Amino acid sequence: MRKILIPTDFSENSMNATRCALELFKYDKSEIFIVHAYADEVYEDKAIKARARFEEVKEEKKQQTERSFETFLAKIKEFAPNPKHQIIPKAVFGSLVDVVNDLVEAENMDIVAMGTQGASNSKEVTFGSQTLQVIRYVKSPVLAVPCCFTEIDLKSLVLATDYQVPYQKRELKLLSCLAKNFAAKLTLLYVSKFEKLSIRQEDHKAFLENSLEPCRYESIHVSGKNISETIHEFINANQVDMLVMVNSRHSYLENLLQTSKIETFGLGTQIPFLVLQNLSR
Repeated sequence: MRKILIPTDFSENSMNATRCALELFKYDKSEIFIVHAYADEVYEDKAIKARARFEEVKEEKKQQTERSFETFLAKIKEFAPNPKHQIIPKAVFGSLVDVVNDLVEAENMDIVAMGTQGASNSKEVTFGSQTLQVIRYVKSPVLAVPCCFTEIDLKSLVLATDYQVPYQKRELKLLSCLAKNFAAKLTLLYVSKFEKLSIRQEDHKAFLENSLEPCRYESIHVSGKNISETIHEFINANQVDMLVMVNSRHSYLENLLQTSKIETFGLGTQIPFLVLQNLSR
């Protein structure tokens, strides 16, 4: 049984991310938790001056969330009826990152799927602040889905790796399952000025390849000084449908997980971005 967590703010962007997640895992028997965290909506109401009014607004937001869920779930049943999927809505008073992290730990979630942007849909940013916070701090793989990505045709996945850290078997199994379900080709992309690997890198590469053996995969080395630009160029030149990276110390992604840098990275604008967390759970 796969467990998938989808945070929602009931926007079209979050609906699109939900649609994408349900399609990607349509072959898997799954429990799909759709959660709305509404504490910020209450705390940011500047009209609240007293505790009694705070409690009233809190209850109003809860009821509003429950009504929004009715509409949201009805739409899901229209476009993605699937007997393999059990949908579980949750309205929680708390901050998004805390709520997501708590549910990931309590339910042992396999993956979190969400839009790269929320209701604001700012054209100036690639990743919304909430998505960045979840990628940085939540202890499960995170799939960030751009609003412009609407058609699921998963033929090519790229795992950008420097082979510096060992991967977790559970996360590689998730990646392998995605590739197998869609008969997609998986490319292990190593970007470096130097082709020769250290003994540590060779061992990590061998482990990675052995773990992905059931899939069609290839290992490619591309020379480049600017890692983000080189990955971006490879994606554009090879019709890639999903980018996969790991959030870990000494990894490609570590230094990009600052708003200023990830905005220039620009990889989340066209295709889904799967971030592995490389944590033992």
